[in-house]
Amino acid sequence: MISKLYNIYFIVALILYGCISAQNIDNQFYFNFQDGQINIEQALSKYIQFESISGSEREAGEFIKNLCEENGLFITQMGDTDGNYNISASMYSLSENLPNIIFLNHIDVVPPGDYHDWTHPPFSGDITENEIWGRGAFDNKGAAIMQLASIVEISREYENISAKYNITFLSVSCEETQCEGGVKYVVENHFEELNPVVIIGEGPPSLTKVLKSNPEATIFGISVAHKRALWLKLELENETSGHGAITPLRYSNKEMVLALKPLLKKKQKAIFNELNMGLLKDLGDLETGMTSLIFKHPRLFKFLIVPQLRKQPKLFALFSNTITLTNIESNNDVINIIPNKTTALLDCRLLPLESRDKFLRHVKKCLKNDSIKISVINTIPEFIPSDSDNIFYKNLKSVIAKNYPDCYVAKVFLPNFNDTNIFRSKGVPAFSVMPVKMEIEYLDFIHNNNERIPRNILIQGKNIYVEFLEKILD
Repeated sequence: MISKLYNIYFIVALILYGCISAQNIDNQFYFNFQDGQINIEQALSKYIQFESISGSEREAGEFIKNLCEENGLFITQMGDTDGNYNISASMYSLSENLPNIIFLNHIDVVPPGDYHDWTHPPFSGDITENEIWGRGAFDNKGAAIMQLASIVEISREYENISAKYNITFLSVSCEETQCEGGVKYVVENHFEELNPVVIIGEGPPSLTKVLKSNPEATIFGISVAHKRALWLKLELENETSGHGAITPLRYSNKEMVLALKPLLKKKQKAIFNELNMGLLKDLGDLETGMTSLIFKHPRLFKFLIVPQLRKQPKLFALFSNTITLTNIESNNDVINIIPNKTTALLDCRLLPLESRDKFLRHVKKCLKNDSIKISVINTIPEFIPSDSDNIFYKNLKSVIAKNYPDCYVAKVFLPNFNDTNIFRSKGVPAFSVMPVKMEIEYLDFIHNNNERIPRNILIQGKNIYVEFLEKILD
């Protein structure tokens, strides 16, 4: 009897599995591609296979441009060389000058590191049973394919309908290195042509393990701002004898290390502003007991909150300016030669609305060495955080909340930066999110070995973006 029941159960399970599999196939999205079709997963796999490390984006850019053209979008080239290969692909021609909803993404990826450290080669685009592998799978090619699929679907839906907005897929170069090409070039030369009314950019997926009282609770954060990068180069020259057998009283390597020590050892001040206090208050609504009370009154309980934040660098980064030594170099690999010049690179990140000049004075004061020359390699323009009292933010939030009713959607800002900021600095609201639900462990693979994403999130993200656009265009 048990055996018969088991057989019946097994048959029913197979039938159900077949229904689910069929449903997943029916729920796929197909791009037109070179006189045929490819599904959304195949499109991402092909895109990953182009080794578009920053400064080498053109070949991958040509692929994504051809994919856009094959699917009937209006193409505007905004730079066509490596390091500055940028395209806009729009539902309507930019010449119609409609207010434009722009989905922003970047073509370039960071280097993969040692290929031997990858389970699947970094530019294979391998599709396994549950995942798609390769550099850029998450950052940022996966998000780009979701965006593009949603725009293509909406364009097909509105093929013979005049909408009140244009919708544009804007794909740019060198986001990872912040060169003078990419989005900077686009904004300097094509801003009025794009006529942006809002930017939807790369951001966080759902997060768990945020709430102390309920670690399994899922939170979606829509970012309205991010920290500003301030990349510094420190240079110190000190003419000395060159032989390592005799230690000079002063030499550049020693002086640089001694100067850096108090700067890096000093605890950064905790800074409470409207953005990070707002985040704590939102979390307070979800917490219980004393934790809820503390989070809802962050200024009053700052003395309790700050020590706990310092134990978690990822959280403390949202409450402080940060300084990270990423390189120290003297251009010398000979052990018995004393170099005359030493350089150091600092990756500094400033909270929104924090003064760059004040921060530079702080760095100089901590170094206590006037011989060190400080130069700014790159800085992000100042900006005002985007207002969440905005029709695009509200609709994006409502669509996410509807599709994930067991989740909480919150306004956040990010410790990292991306290209949305340059539009914010021009007064254009920008909101960053990847509207997909996935395990938080996948975030550990970003800029790391074995970057990959779950296969099912591509359709998830595409569907959310489509529903958001339908709501806006209705």
